[in-house]
Amino acid sequence: MKIKQGVGIVICLFLFAAVLGFASAARADVIINEVMASNGYYENGHAWDWVELYNNGDSTENLSGWGFTDSKKDLYKFTFPDGTKLKAGEYLTIWCTGTENKTPGKGDTFYADFKISSSGETLRLTDEDEDEVQKLKMPEQYGCVSYGLPSGGGEYGFFEKPTRGKKNESEAYTRRLQEPEIVTAAGFYEGSVTVEVRGEEGAELHYTTDGETPTKKSKVFPKEGLTLKKTTPLRVKAFLDNAVSSPVAGATYFIDDAPKTAIVSLISDDQYLFSKKTGILTKGTGSIPNYSKGYEYPVHIEYFNKDGKQEISQTGTMTCSGHSARINSQKSIALYARKAWGADQFMFNPFRTRDYVGYKSLLLRAANSDFSATRLRDIVASSLAEGQDILYQDHEVIQVYINGRYWGHYNLREKINKYFVAAYEGVTEETDIDNIDILARTGTDEFLQNGDNKDWLELCDFCKKNDLNKPENLAWLEERLDIDNMFTHAAFEIILGNVDFTNVRVYRVPGGKWKYLLFDVEACWRNLDPTPIEYYIKPLNAKIQGFRHEPLNALFKVPEMKARFLQRVSELLSTVFRWDNVEKHFDDVIEVLKPILPRHIERWKNMKMENWKKNIHATKYYARVRPKKIPEMLKKAMKLTNAEVEEYFGETLKLLEETNKKPEE
Repeated sequence: MKIKQGVGIVICLFLFAAVLGFASAARADVIINEVMASNGYYENGHAWDWVELYNNGDSTENLSGWGFTDSKKDLYKFTFPDGTKLKAGEYLTIWCTGTENKTPGKGDTFYADFKISSSGETLRLTDEDEDEVQKLKMPEQYGCVSYGLPSGGGEYGFFEKPTRGKKNESEAYTRRLQEPEIVTAAGFYEGSVTVEVRGEEGAELHYTTDGETPTKKSKVFPKEGLTLKKTTPLRVKAFLDNAVSSPVAGATYFIDDAPKTAIVSLISDDQYLFSKKTGILTKGTGSIPNYSKGYEYPVHIEYFNKDGKQEISQTGTMTCSGHSARINSQKSIALYARKAWGADQFMFNPFRTRDYVGYKSLLLRAANSDFSATRLRDIVASSLAEGQDILYQDHEVIQVYINGRYWGHYNLREKINKYFVAAYEGVTEETDIDNIDILARTGTDEFLQNGDNKDWLELCDFCKKNDLNKPENLAWLEERLDIDNMFTHAAFEIILGNVDFTNVRVYRVPGGKWKYLLFDVEACWRNLDPTPIEYYIKPLNAKIQGFRHEPLNALFKVPEMKARFLQRVSELLSTVFRWDNVEKHFDDVIEVLKPILPRHIERWKNMKMENWKKNIHATKYYARVRPKKIPEMLKKAMKLTNAEVEEYFGETLKLLEETNKKPEE
């Protein structure tokens, strides 16, 4: 049977449209041009999924009322607002955030409140009359690899590099190469080591030893293996003409450099680390330092325990962490497990007091304000909170290498975020984790880390305006605030003498009470002054400084609550802050830290060993003597009678006079 010429042309056009994913050739000018469904590249603090539309026609298209969706049942999950136009030859981006957005966007940038599944799904573009413009069925996606239509035409496929807002690459591929296998175990060797690597058949392996991501121009990995004679960060990538290049494999080989502690090795590109324009560990040349811009970049992360055994090796992301201490030459670094780069958890647990299976994020803390003093105040003081029903960050003394270069002593810490709180509180449902409230300092919007602050601010205002001696008012507060937890937090801060009083955070899990967490107390054990008592114990109507003081002080007006606080302080003084207990915490850290400090000092030249010893001696003195001063400080601050001091602290002071004697006593 012959087909008429006109009918044949129509059929050809239909088939061409079907190949491109269009349902209607008449509306084919606007196309889904490129999609990123597993994004690991951060822009302005986010790595949302995104979809790029392109107008390949000759005239402007009015998109007002058009819908974009990943649902067959809801074609208008996202709807373009009135006035949306896409000019010929131009692009627009729909960021698929997965969170509710107050505005859908405008111009060439829009926001949808759903995510795109990386396991593969169908995307639909529909016009204002419910006519289907395009239906694009996507296969399973690769992390940090975009999917789209080649600029020269052809079938949808995967691109070597994403090009959002720009012309797509001319070639798209049906698959991605597998990550090469580094056969020779990373770790510690004497003299030298010959490294063997395997890749897919036919693929060409390229490598670097300076931290840079390998390209086709990098050296070809030797078939007989690569012999290394000094500490080296190795990165290997596979290339093949008919596929997207592989993820980068990484491993660090330490030659004649046996570990004295656990080791974290970071491998990443210079542009992410030290470039004046974009590196997170440099100030840069702009008015805002690079380390303050919140850049988040890919990095290969390895952890070796103190016996030299590798426990994790994976690509994640990193940011420069901290606040004012970022000006120090040695900077704190936050590490994140990101699914787009490989895995969404670090599947190991380096901390003695935790029984968690893994972590979403970790912190390499560079001692910050204790940078050139003791380097241990925060971890020793925080560790005293173990078993006291208050959340704190556990620690491990480690050493860090960056691109094979020794980077000194760090304290590996748990990072404060919703996952940190969820693990401690046993919250497992993702929706509940997302709704955990975490507030810093005053809890205002500026210091809202996660969730919502409305109930916290209401609670603080309630305490300021209502008499808690009335049973109904006290009951209202007890339903919302873990009072004993707050008393423990205030007692710790006062006994430690933490002068950095702004480091206060509160949190609440769904259905739970507000609680405090203890963190960043390195500005402690510096003197015998009353500070920070004046920040914690003050009139209800006093100026708010650093944190909301009203709940604590409103409770002090209730006799039984005041007694409960004083009893808690006395209990902590007679147990946790007894010198025999505190000294053990000091000595456990000093035993690990002291042998590695000479090398750290040689690296950073920020202190002298003899000065460190003097600082340790002084810190121990204040840690030993300060607890004995607390009852008198509280007497003045809370206007206690002699009888009250004797009632709450009489026996405790007698005990401390024995356990916390000065060395010369």
